[in-house]
Amino acid sequence: MITCFIRYEIDPFKVSAFEEYARTWGQAIPRCGADLIGYYAPHEGSSTVAYGVYNIKNLAEYEAYRERLRNDPLGRANYEFAQKEQFIRQEDRIFLRLASVPHSELVRP
Repeated sequence: MITCFIRYEIDPFKVSAFEEYARTWGQAIPRCGADLIGYYAPHEGSSTVAYGVYNIKNLAEYEAYRERLRNDPLGRANYEFAQKEQFIRQEDRIFLRLASVPHSELVRP
């Protein structure tokens, strides 16, 4: 299992548009096969940083998921909404695997 962390730099005057975008992904992402942890909008501190986080089995499954998302009517509409409203200034993805205890088995020498 890997976790995709998406870091967004958003327009601080369009946070409500990002929140609409996030709510839509809340429906489309699970339907297309990823385990959505959540989308996070600015609350306090920086007003330009937001996150999306979800789990997926592996990178091969990620590619299949992305294709399903592109072909999903709600997913496609959400991509178009983001392009039209231009509230995302930058988007970066990183894939990490959980390595912490107590979440993983303790390995003793």
